[in-house]
Amino acid sequence: MTPDALVDLCLSLPQAVETFPFGEETSVFKTSGNGKIFALSALAGEPFSVSLKCDPEESRALREEFPQITPGYHLNKTHWITIVLDGSPARVPDELVEQLVRDSHALVRPKVPRAKA
Repeated sequence: MTPDALVDLCLSLPQAVETFPFGEETSVFKTSGNGKIFALSALAGEPFSVSLKCDPEESRALREEFPQITPGYHLNKTHWITIVLDGSPARVPDELVEQLVRDSHALVRPKVPRAKA
């Protein structure tokens, strides 16, 4: 996955916005409805990586399967993962990265109120 593809994916999700609260070098993707973060990335970083919110059980399983997935860098290690997207042969498949971005967004997106009967 490229930095441009990551930005496009994040911004394609409902109510997603890109902000720069930590400076221009770090893109922070939030939901506009509640301002909660679902992805962070230094798009020009070496190596290129993204941090995502993740279910703790799933996080543990992913870290055991993929060496490029580690506990969230400078984040709550229980609820965040960091994925190195360096294109190495043992890389995390793009399809999985896309699903993890969508899952992260789903964890923080504003809940839609139920219609009253």
